[in-house]
Amino acid sequence: MNRRLRTATAAALLLGLAAAPAATALAAPAPAASASAWTTTGPDAAALRAGLAGLPDRDATAALVRVGGNGRWSGTAGVRDLRTGAPALDHARFRAGSTTKVVTAALVLQLAAEGRVDLGAPVGTYLPGLLPASFTEPVTVRHLLNFTSGIQPGRDFGSTVEEGYPHRFETLRPQDVVADGLAKGPAHAPGSRQVYQNIDYTILGLLIEKVTGDSYAHQAEVRIFRPLGMTGTSFPRAGDPRIHGAHHRGYQLMDGKPVDVTEWNMTDRFAAGDMISTTRDLERLLVALFRGRVVPEPQLQEMFTVPDIPGATRSAGLQRLKGAGPGGRDIWAKTGSRPGFHTVIAATRDLSRTLVYSVNSTDAKGDGMKIVQRFGLAAFNR
Repeated sequence: MNRRLRTATAAALLLGLAAAPAATALAAPAPAASASAWTTTGPDAAALRAGLAGLPDRDATAALVRVGGNGRWSGTAGVRDLRTGAPALDHARFRAGSTTKVVTAALVLQLAAEGRVDLGAPVGTYLPGLLPASFTEPVTVRHLLNFTSGIQPGRDFGSTVEEGYPHRFETLRPQDVVADGLAKGPAHAPGSRQVYQNIDYTILGLLIEKVTGDSYAHQAEVRIFRPLGMTGTSFPRAGDPRIHGAHHRGYQLMDGKPVDVTEWNMTDRFAAGDMISTTRDLERLLVALFRGRVVPEPQLQEMFTVPDIPGATRSAGLQRLKGAGPGGRDIWAKTGSRPGFHTVIAATRDLSRTLVYSVNSTDAKGDGMKIVQRFGLAAFNR
């Protein structure tokens, strides 16, 4: 696959992109980007520096980027608060969104390695009575892991940031989200289609709690965060809308103006997207995971196995960007977005190139093409 085709493939798969959003300038001082390059080989440092230049701008207020593998590069730019203009922090915490699903998948696969969960067993084995009679075919744990369950999305506070904003301090329990989705009946036969959605991983979070007799957040802490030294990673207490510790403010453009959306109750996202983390911690997770230090073989192969279904690109917790990396290598990635925060973790299977970034995008739940062009493609273009 030639370089131009790899670039187009990476962009399309990474974010499911469409046209770029309307642009509006942000009024704030723009401190110079700080960046460091440890080698002169590896990632395209010039392109990465260019991506950071000029922040804050109409698309983002801050960015934290870490590239590793054969050659390392890191950079920080922008401001942590538009009101004060204080410069961005390289250790800032942020809402990691759906990169949470990587942790959830890893926890389920750990339980499978311990013989406590059978991936081929119906989910009702572990959550008795969960599926109503309308589900005539069994939904297995593996169907949930690879987004082929056929379960429909449950209740939310709106499909856009603007719709959800008035409800940002309200609590929607994961159990209620799941009950609402299941009440709709199946969208398709389990295993016949792959549809990316949160509800599969919300159910997996409930399964983890049932099997272990412990909270999902505590299991993530003792099994993954603590062993890997992920000291900046946590889950908020249910109903808590704040990000504790040093962090950047997140903004969403509404009616052409940046609105602060940092405080937001993410209880309904649970095991599908509630995590708070740092770029350092997510890089640690990514490298340890790919090296087999989080999930043992053969269960780890579930994270690098895409079901044989037309159009499928996702495995257990990750997405394959086929041939999109340097030398035509596949990239395995996961994106995450919550209002004001856009995150990506990505790597080649051999870890010859890794990428973690958090960008305070002003349309984090929208298009995303400009963000991935600035940071995602620049990290993998050679």
